[in-house]
Amino acid sequence: MDSRKVYVTRVALTVALGGFLMGFDASVISGVVRFIEPEFGLSKLQLGWAVGSLTLTSTLGMLFAGPLSDRLGRRTTLKIAAVLFAISAIASALAQTFWFLVIARMLGGFGVGFALIIPPMYIGEIAPPKIRGRLVSFNQLNIVVGISAAFFTNYLILQWAQSEAAWAQALMIDEHTWRWMLGLETLPAIIFFVGLYFVPKSPRWQIMIGNREDGENTLTQIVGPESAKKQVSDILENLEADKEKEKVSIKEIFHPYLRYVLLIGVTLAVLQQITGINAVFFYAPVIFEQSGIGTDASFMQAVLVGLTNLVFTIFAIMLIDKLGRKPLLIGGLTGITLMMMLLAYGFNAATYELDEESIQTIEAPIDLDLLSANMGNITYDDDVQFRAALTETLGPEAAVEFESQIITAAIDINPKLILFAILGFVASFAISLGPVMWVMFSELFPLRVKGFAISFAGFINSAISFLVQLVFPWELATLGNSMTFLLYGIFALIGLFFVWRVVPETKNKSLEELEEQLVATS
Repeated sequence: MDSRKVYVTRVALTVALGGFLMGFDASVISGVVRFIEPEFGLSKLQLGWAVGSLTLTSTLGMLFAGPLSDRLGRRTTLKIAAVLFAISAIASALAQTFWFLVIARMLGGFGVGFALIIPPMYIGEIAPPKIRGRLVSFNQLNIVVGISAAFFTNYLILQWAQSEAAWAQALMIDEHTWRWMLGLETLPAIIFFVGLYFVPKSPRWQIMIGNREDGENTLTQIVGPESAKKQVSDILENLEADKEKEKVSIKEIFHPYLRYVLLIGVTLAVLQQITGINAVFFYAPVIFEQSGIGTDASFMQAVLVGLTNLVFTIFAIMLIDKLGRKPLLIGGLTGITLMMMLLAYGFNAATYELDEESIQTIEAPIDLDLLSANMGNITYDDDVQFRAALTETLGPEAAVEFESQIITAAIDINPKLILFAILGFVASFAISLGPVMWVMFSELFPLRVKGFAISFAGFINSAISFLVQLVFPWELATLGNSMTFLLYGIFALIGLFFVWRVVPETKNKSLEELEEQLVATS
């Protein structure tokens, strides 16, 4: 690899640390939910709110990310995001009430919004066309590394909480387990903030605000003097053509000439979330507990989710500039559909029964005689009926607190099938919708409206993500495990047909070539 590729790769990896923070911040809550639900006495919708609140403000953050980065620059906006991540982590760890925790998480949500939009935009603007897909995918790679790190540190902290080591006792990890999970994010936030001082400003942004010489110098470091001059000429030509148009506004992204690319962008934004990925990432231990494997094992299997996501994202990065964007989307959506259907089948086949022997295996401070009298030797065909009976017998607070142990004793299911389906789903997502959507966002929209357009598509993506996270606990409690995952599979099937018929291939084309092709055909 020549020195220029090494340089641009280093810059892309540094900027993509924002993705790591986003992934960590979003998924660390997966280990927290089982602690805060009984501690704060939360309803299912309140639990969903605790998880989804970060995504709610990240939705707003996405709306402001593009315009703010156009005014302050991509790098400065990312520095602001780093500060927001650090403050949110500290405040969340210190929260004494449910609403204080929600507000602290919402503050970090603005950082998530910036970190979702700006890194792929920045990397897309500095990357040479032949390796642009790979470099933009670094952000998605770092997101999944962050997700994996959150799952792993959650599991590690859970184990430390059960340790009798003097240092673990001194830090009171057993008493403040979920607070340590949340507060750990402060360290990578500081590293990201410092690292941003060692990356250049976006050359396209520099030229856009009139700093042609600085922009050309930056491009020269990346692609060499001859290619830099040509790219500067192309950028100036586009900007000159844009001067004949009115000043860009949010209304312009709805103009007929952008109808085609907006349709693709918005549909991919919806599809990425409505197939259930953040239900799995943010509630992984909860889902695995539903298969009856217990708390410790569910946290361990969540680590496997993170590792699978990481491995297949790496495969996507290796393949995205070789196979192209569309083949990965079609293959991934086929896998998502099949795995969600398999997951729905696995939970639909489960039954729940508490006989005298299984009741005696329950190690929880509850009235086992009452449980036996009301639920003993009764077979429940689905999880909704079983949880309803459990709540009626023990009361809502005890039912929530000890649900995992009781389900473990009662359920008759194939947990390996559930694990296989979830890991298969994550693998299918990671090699397709995960990285490909963000790569295509960086490619679809013209430079003139890119900030607004990506922010808008990101807004839609985040809004759907928030709704999925908010209603998922309610869905499990009301519709049941099987029906919830069946719905995700149906959405994936619809998306597969859309990608097959509508989405174009964008690999190996400059941003200017794509603008001419896609806008001209809209």
